[in-house]
Amino acid sequence: MTTRIPGFTTRRVSVDGTELHFAIGGKGPPLLLLHGFPQTHLTWRSVAPALAEAYTVVCPDLPGYGDSGEPGEGVEHYSKRAMAATFAELMSTLGHQRFAVAGHDRGGLVAFRLALDHAERVTHLAVLDVLPAVDIFAALAGPSGVFAFHLYFLAHPEPLPERVIGADPAAFFGHFLDSWTKVPGALPDAVRAEYLQALKSPSVVHAICQDYRAGVFFDLEHDKEDKALGRTLDVPVLAMWQDPGETPLPFDPAVVWRSWAPGATTKALACGHFLPEERPEEVVAAVRGLLR
Repeated sequence: MTTRIPGFTTRRVSVDGTELHFAIGGKGPPLLLLHGFPQTHLTWRSVAPALAEAYTVVCPDLPGYGDSGEPGEGVEHYSKRAMAATFAELMSTLGHQRFAVAGHDRGGLVAFRLALDHAERVTHLAVLDVLPAVDIFAALAGPSGVFAFHLYFLAHPEPLPERVIGADPAAFFGHFLDSWTKVPGALPDAVRAEYLQALKSPSVVHAICQDYRAGVFFDLEHDKEDKALGRTLDVPVLAMWQDPGETPLPFDPAVVWRSWAPGATTKALACGHFLPEERPEEVVAAVRGLLR
């Protein structure tokens, strides 16, 4: 990659056999920022420098995404439980036993799983424009499923999704980058091109498909088990999502997140899906408010 988060350095660390690429900057209490689909750690490029004024900010590429290596061939390696364990170990390697975590989209699911499975490690949790697997699949029915077709398509057994995407990765992933963005200029041409360059790699395409397969065949079951046990989050939680405007959502994100975290702070932002890139100042302010 050529684009960098201003003021941050990049490093590589092997964690449980997975080569993780990450950017790190700032000084103070540790804060882990996890990106979503179909992006890389650069989704935080306008958020991380501001947060680094008071925090040590760590921005990795998810396993298999961007410049991070694949965690293993089996789908189970892409479960959010497995990814959460990997990032808990990364933070230990960096000398941080307790830390805050914020995640967008797929990264939000990893952050959620970190707070559930490693409650003794996580001090604060922020989740951006995502719902746990058990809740999103329960909510999608009828026409709403059309707009979330990728959740089902990418989870199909290999090699069908990989072969279809491989015919024109830029067209497939560019569809999401363009149609999910509502704020003009939020994705500059250079950043968009960098995302698409990473997404040309067959290994990255495969990893993304594995991530979504794990969402159906592992994450969904893990969430069901936790919901049946009545597990909730005891740390301060912030949940933000895009304001759907005149098109109502088939669920209420505030109700969903308060079922997991009764005291959660919730906020809708006037933008598309990519909150950290479309409304970075508001994301920074909300995260600072959570961490105070």
